[in-house]
Amino acid sequence: MIISRLILKNWRNFRNFDVVFSDRVFLVGPNASGKSNVLDAIRFLRDIAKPSGGLQAAVNKRFGLSRIRCLSARKDPDVEIEVHLGSPGEEPDWRYCIGLTQEVRGRRECKLRFERVWQRQTLLVDRPDKLDKADEPRLTQTHLEQIGANVDFRQVSHFLESIRYLHLVPQLFKHPELFQSPVSAEDPFGKSFLEQISKTPKATQASRLKKIEEAIRKAVPYLKNLELKKDEATGAPHLEALYEHWRPNAGKQREDQFSDGTLRLIGLLWSLLDGDAPLLLEEPELSLHSGIVEKLPSIFGRVQRQRKRQLIVSTHSWDLLSDKGIGGEEVVLLEPGLEGTVARLASSVNDVRTLLKSGLSVADAALPRTKPAALDQMSFDLR
Repeated sequence: MIISRLILKNWRNFRNFDVVFSDRVFLVGPNASGKSNVLDAIRFLRDIAKPSGGLQAAVNKRFGLSRIRCLSARKDPDVEIEVHLGSPGEEPDWRYCIGLTQEVRGRRECKLRFERVWQRQTLLVDRPDKLDKADEPRLTQTHLEQIGANVDFRQVSHFLESIRYLHLVPQLFKHPELFQSPVSAEDPFGKSFLEQISKTPKATQASRLKKIEEAIRKAVPYLKNLELKKDEATGAPHLEALYEHWRPNAGKQREDQFSDGTLRLIGLLWSLLDGDAPLLLEEPELSLHSGIVEKLPSIFGRVQRQRKRQLIVSTHSWDLLSDKGIGGEEVVLLEPGLEGTVARLASSVNDVRTLLKSGLSVADAALPRTKPAALDQMSFDLR
């Protein structure tokens, strides 16, 4: 099961967003066009569904509904999210839809304007219902987050809860002790990444690290014997590896001595091997050599053939999008305007579709459309 369609209304950059997703999605657009905000809409649903979450926690994590609402939303300011779950190109197995508003007075909490769930053509949940109208505080919680209320569509809750997001920050990976902020359970930025590896069963852990080592030896010269070890004094886990070079008796190096690119590549490959739930990747090309980035789409393809997991990727990278195996139906073009960002599949744009049919890659056919019109006039006066 994948996210087969995402519909947003008044969500951050988007007055309206309605895009059909395939099992591999590339979000492409200029800076501040909303690539991260599309990923965050999906994370928002996950934050509602997860056991430690809920609607109020998800909204407060984003500093309130007023910070979520599109600035162009005037006459109809409610925020709406609808997600379809099923197989690509088929009628969805599930549809989940919420509308959010804010109390005008009092505690000004976020409340449900509606919550609806369909299984195929059957409407299972349609709120507000009689109980909600008799007790309005019920509308501060979704049925999605309540075990007692989601029994008929718990598969939706479990699916959304399973979604993973990765944007590994090498400095958090190398020096977690320098950052005092609490770590969330999913930790997408890498502060507890080594703890996550250490909690993996030993056989699985060793197998994955071996596969990662075999892959990155082609990209990181001289690295070998990648393994996880615990510090004898503190018990803290550390990644260790040998680097073959002119010193015959050189000791092992730990992750704080690895390059940023090596750490990001290790984190990316581990996450691809870790489960089969949808994976949201934020600019996976960062810190990586262009030659490595060119290989990422084929790596994604192999993972999907083996694990059948959906990958939703935000990117600016010409190198990544130069892979001719990427189809226009897999690329979502985001184009900012005065009234918010417009989103559409690259395959729906006539000029792009013609260029793709002529044999050009998405990088050549679609990426130039994301270049800001006035960029050639950009300058910086140092006087």
